[in-house]
Amino acid sequence: MQPTTRRGQKRLGFRRTRQMLITAGTIVLAVLATACSTAGQQPAAPTPTAGVVDHHHYDGSSLGGQQRVTAQLTTVAQFAVGDFLENVAVRADGSSLVTELSKKGLWYVPAPTSSAPVQPVLIHTFDQPPFDLQEAQRNVFYVDTSNYLTTHQSYLQRVDLRHWKPGMPVPVQQLLKFPSPISAVDGSCVLAPNVLLVTDAAAGLIWRVDLSADGRKATARVWLRDPSMNPGRQVVPPQPGINGIEYDAKTGYVYYTSTAQELFMRVRVDPRTLGPAAAPELVAKGHLWDDFDIDKSAGVAYITTHRQNTVERVPLDPHSGQAEQAVAGVPFDPQLVGPSRFAWGRSPGDVGAVGYITTDGGLTAPPPAGIVRPARLLRAVLG
Repeated sequence: MQPTTRRGQKRLGFRRTRQMLITAGTIVLAVLATACSTAGQQPAAPTPTAGVVDHHHYDGSSLGGQQRVTAQLTTVAQFAVGDFLENVAVRADGSSLVTELSKKGLWYVPAPTSSAPVQPVLIHTFDQPPFDLQEAQRNVFYVDTSNYLTTHQSYLQRVDLRHWKPGMPVPVQQLLKFPSPISAVDGSCVLAPNVLLVTDAAAGLIWRVDLSADGRKATARVWLRDPSMNPGRQVVPPQPGINGIEYDAKTGYVYYTSTAQELFMRVRVDPRTLGPAAAPELVAKGHLWDDFDIDKSAGVAYITTHRQNTVERVPLDPHSGQAEQAVAGVPFDPQLVGPSRFAWGRSPGDVGAVGYITTDGGLTAPPPAGIVRPARLLRAVLG
């Protein structure tokens, strides 16, 4: 979730967009500023690691012989204007689950059988807007939800689809209320069996969630708090802090984005305790990073920039010498407006080749023409 609406837009377009956001309950910026003030936290970017480049878009002309990667985008499913698609989890059968903030919905997207878009189906409505979702075991998903504008509280929900078929009610169990008095959970990842990490964009920290053996109970405690995770209130409008998160077992690092401070960070994990083994380290900076997925073989992350309307390919090792690339959105692509999440497909060979992207159609920050488009689930073929 996440830069500011561009200057020069017509007032009418701005007012309509703002009203849509308020009605949908997706404006979190004022709450984040309040949370930052309440907690007494000041946004403070960490000292950049020596040799780390302040990355911006590379159009291929300055890659120094590095192979240029581009994404061919097609629409898998189209949603309504005003919908805010936050996250996607691709299932083993090729179908997808999508969380939508405006109407607090969990959507089922059938596996495409042709190049034509498929019809998404609303299968559950939560009491709070749903953000990330993780498949901790086959067809069992853990969804973090949060009330930004009312109680300022966050929850963890268990969605069990092991015996579910389209048309049936969805079994949902609320497992946990996060203990922070003001909370805004957002991204999540699986750290180990029955262990999740969940980012808190308002409190500026990462929660560790331990699940019971049967996955029906959960406890939460702070895994790491760092100034790099703080939300921003010195920019207009205020921006969320820590946002997306992924664990790469190959490198032994947890990677996370911090939107307000335009940071992509990593922290080494102790393999014995599963706790942080060192202070966070800067990987890249210079974009309003959102959610992402990792290609472990290539050693890169594919990160959406939401309001900047691009998907960036960023090396995981800040000392690798590889350049960041914009794989989609440069030049502007009207399909890719407000991209919020990138996730790999589940078919053999999909990692590094086929990904899926959720968008909000420009609901949060309309592009220069001021046109808010339908939200989309996109398929990205990389090459």
